Formats: sequence, C-alpha cells, structure tokens
Amino acid sequence: MRLTIARKIALAVTAIVILCVGTMAWVASSNLKRGFVAYLNELQVQDFDQLRELLEDRYRIEGNFEWLRGQPRALGDVLARMTPRSQVFEPDGDARRPRHGRRPPPPDGAPPPRGYGPARDEPPARADPPPPRRNDPLDFASRISITDAEGRRLIGPPDLPPGVERAIKVDGVVVGHMRLMPLRQTGGEDSSATVFLREQLQSILLLSVVLIGLAVLAAIWLARHLLWPVAALRDVTARLALGELSARAPLLSRDEVAELALHVNAMAEALEDSERQRRKMLADVSHELRTPLTVIRGEIEALLDGIRQADANALQSLHAEVLRLNKLVDDLHQLTMADAGDLHYHWHELNLAELLRPTLERYQPRAQKCGLDLSWSLPSAPLLLQGDAGRLQQVFTNLLENSLRYTDSGGQLVVALGSAGGHAEIVVEDSAPGVPAAVLGSIFERLYRVDGARTRERGGSGLGLAICKALVEAHGGSIVAAPSVLGGVKITVRLPLKT
Repeated sequence: MRLTIARKIALAVTAIVILCVGTMAWVASSNLKRGFVAYLNELQVQDFDQLRELLEDRYRIEGNFEWLRGQPRALGDVLARMTPRSQVFEPDGDARRPRHGRRPPPPDGAPPPRGYGPARDEPPARADPPPPRRNDPLDFASRISITDAEGRRLIGPPDLPPGVERAIKVDGVVVGHMRLMPLRQTGGEDSSATVFLREQLQSILLLSVVLIGLAVLAAIWLARHLLWPVAALRDVTARLALGELSARAPLLSRDEVAELALHVNAMAEALEDSERQRRKMLADVSHELRTPLTVIRGEIEALLDGIRQADANALQSLHAEVLRLNKLVDDLHQLTMADAGDLHYHWHELNLAELLRPTLERYQPRAQKCGLDLSWSLPSAPLLLQGDAGRLQQVFTNLLENSLRYTDSGGQLVVALGSAGGHAEIVVEDSAPGVPAAVLGSIFERLYRVDGARTRERGGSGLGLAICKALVEAHGGSIVAAPSVLGGVKITVRLPLKT
C-alpha cells in the first residue's frame, strides 16, 4: 500500500492522539490509585484518633491495659463501638453496605463512656464482632500496634513498620502508644475497594478507546479535507506536463494551498504566453528568412536561365540580400545569447557624454544625406556610470539607425542627454511618421513591425529595438517609447549613474 500524504497525516494525527490520550489515561489511573489510597489513609487516621479516644475512656474505667494485652477480641470489641469512616467498603461483605457498630454498656458503677447520653443506658444486646481478617490490607485492626507506657507490646504485630503514631493520655499522663501502618494498596483482588477502583480504571480505559476511535475518524476526514485542494493541483500540474497549458487550478480555500494554486496559475499563464511567443517568433523568423532567400533564389535562377547577365549589378544585388540575411541571423543569435545570459560584458567606468558624442558626429553626414536635421544637446559635466562601452554604443547606433530609416525626408532628429533621480537619461526624438499610441509598448518585441509607414520596405529586421531593450536591462536601466512633440516617436533610455 502506497503511503500517501493523506495517510501520513492521518497516521501522524492518530499517533499523536494515541500518545496524548494514552498518557492522560495512564496519569489519571496512577493518580486515581494514589489518591484513593491517600483518601483511605486519611479516613483511617480519623478512625485511629477515634480509637485513641475510646482507649483513653476505657483506661479511665479499667485503670490499666491488662484487659487488652494479647486479646484481639477485646480490640475488636472496642472497634465495634466505633462508626468507622474508612469502612465504607467492608472487606468481608457487600461493597455497597456500610458497616456500623454500637458501643457496649459500661460496667456497673462506672461512668458512661464518651458518646452515651442519659437516654441510652440500656443499649440492645448484639452479637460479638467477628475477628479481624489479617490478610486484607484494608483491615484496620491488623495494622495497629499498641504498647503501654513502658513500651511493652499490648497487641498488634511486633515488627510493624513506621507509620502514624499517637500517644494515649489520661489526665495529661501518657499511658500508652499507638502506631498505625499506612495503606500501600487498596486490598486483594476480591476486595470491595479494589473492585471499585477497577471499575473506575475500566471506565477511563473505555473512554480512552472511544476518544482514540473518534480521533482516528476525525484524522481521516481532516486529511482528506486538507488534501482536497492538493489533489486538484495535482490534476492541473499533470495536465500542464502533458502540454495542456490552458489548464488552471481552482481556488478551493484561502490558505497557503490557495496561494500555491495562484502561483501554479501564474506559471501556467507564463508558459502559455511563452509558448505563444515562441510560435509567433518561429513564424516571424521563417517569414523573415524566406524573403531574402526567395530573392537570392530568384536572382540565381535568372542568372542560370540567362534572363539576367552576371554583371556587377546582379552581384551587388545578391551581396545586399546576403548581408541582410547575415544581419538577421546575427541579431537572432545575439538575442538568444541575451536570453540565455551568455552575452559577455566588459564593465568599467565611462563618461556617457564622451561615449555618445563621437557616435552623433559620425551620423551627422548620414542624416544630411537622408534629408534630416540631426541635432543634440550634451551636458558639459561628466555623467559617470559602470557599463560596457561596446554594448551601449550598439544601443545608440540601433536607435539612430531606426530613426534615420523610418523618418521622412525633410524631418528632424533630436538627441538630448541629461540626469534625473540618480539616472542618466538619453532621449531620442524624431519627426513624422509616428506610431499609434496603442502599439508603442509592442515596438520592443522581436520581429514586431507597425503596419503603415514603418514597414519592411524601409529595411530592418524588426530586432533592433528588442536588442536595445535586452542590453539596457542588462545595465540595470529601462527603455520606453512615447509619442514625440515632433510628430514621430520619443524613446527614453534611463541608466543608473555611479554613486
């Protein structure tokens, strides 16, 4: 049988309950035994004090203890005058029938013993009490030892262990000593006290068994209830593993399992979006590769069929398509390396204004050739940061190439460098045509092109801005696009300055 989590939880809860209830039952039974014996000892001490008073009264009548020396029946006669508190359970009788006794009449001419009233001079005759049973621990008489004032034993076992001791005093004079051995147990197997105690222990044991049974049922229900959301998560993750990325976990609770379900759903959404992006990219890459390859194939077939002669113009056209194909492959490779974290960076301190100025000066003639007015504004104070000069140069070049390629002739291109909030800000703005505001956030996606003016006819693979985003984020910065007041697009790059 497979030990599932539900079974583990049920077994763990059951084991804990059994341990707790078993320990409680053992402690309760032990305390009941000790407490019951202590209770009987306390009652017998009260009987012991009552016996001392009777012996003092009898000594006043007899004048000595010779009537008691070696006479167990005489002690039983004195005990019969008591109403013992400790003999609630009679050792040799019914467990529910209390024992009661009456004092015998006093001898002629003697004062009545304590406890007799004027109307009780002639108590009814009664049968002699049975001799005490020496083999029962509850037997009160068998655990009493009495000695006279000189320490000579009158009655009781000679080797009685230490226990409760009382002095017998008459008119302030010690005439004897009493010793009572305390109870160590409740009695024999058939004793009424033992039967009573056994019934209580059986009740405790029965209650413990019932509680453990209820705990087992509750543990099984609790394990199933707690793992119900986990089972739903297991089914969802199994569907995700099979490629069913649209599967979502239901929220069946508000605890940590619900948080796990939310994380699983977020992971499934991310996987679904990643799969969608992967398929789209594969389709776009296939389309991008197909175009230059189709052109190259057509050119070569025209040369082979003699439709076109292999002159310098034909070779130059083939060379341009090969360069375009090579650029696309290089860009794809660079993006793949960036995603995998395999792009290598050479970090060192650099001044952003000094890095940007030569690039702008180099693009000035190209902008004039395209009929564009390129202007810039660079601060005189250095803007220092930790970065890779080659990678940042690539970012600036891609941004300028993008603006030169997609800005209409007669327009303008403005570049500004500044700082704000501990970051350097590079702003590149161009004039018309612009990009619809709804798709500005998508222009940094791979192979994304805006329908309309900025199309393939103007060149480009649609990967330049995606590369810029990857390189800027590798430097801990950000890049965003917004509409420009010049009519085109405003791209802002923020890079953290060195502190």
